[in-house]
Amino acid sequence: SKQELDKLVNYMNEVPYVRVELSSYTDSRGPKEYNDYLSQARAQKCVDYIIAQGVAPTRIEAAGYGETKPLNKCVDGVWCNERMHQENRRTELRFLVN
Repeated sequence: SKQELDKLVNYMNEVPYVRVELSSYTDSRGPKEYNDYLSQARAQKCVDYIIAQGVAPTRIEAAGYGETKPLNKCVDGVWCNERMHQENRRTELRFLVN
């Protein structure tokens, strides 16, 4: 959400040496290739927003991981309800070391 991204922008402005990777994931529904594309697009949209707020592009990067690394058992061929699928649709941040 924009509110969470604004918190990250504020933190990055306070700590100018920090670098961040925004990693986005999808649920397992849909073709793998599309989920890879979708997760990369979601991560890039967040990165673009953060850059537009004045953070240097060299300090933040987007990574789309598609349906890899589910937080639960919702993988291809396994029935899951909507709440369970939603758990796997997420964007995480990881602090990078120079």
